Amino acid sequence: MKKTAQISSAALAGALAAALTAASLPAKAAETPTADKEKCFGVSLAGKNDCAAGPGTTCAGTNKVDYNGHSWRLVPKGTCVTIDTPFGPGSLEPIERPS
Repeated sequence: MKKTAQISSAALAGALAAALTAASLPAKAAETPTADKEKCFGVSLAGKNDCAAGPGTTCAGTNKVDYNGHSWRLVPKGTCVTIDTPFGPGSLEPIERPS
């Protein structure tokens, strides 16, 4: 009986690990540019970046400053430089912005 309990615990732990990994996959896919999306720097509001927000941040949703030039958001391809912000248009590369 003890051996069955050990196997069940191992199976449960494995299933939990697989579920946690699967749950994180859709978020990761959303951070990857596709044929119809591109990274646009300097257009996201605080806490709304997709990833790479520069110093002091780690990834998605960690930007603490509106229009941070080092954070990016996925936008429809070809629209980035047409997005106006109080500091100018979006950029396909990281840009310096006032903090």
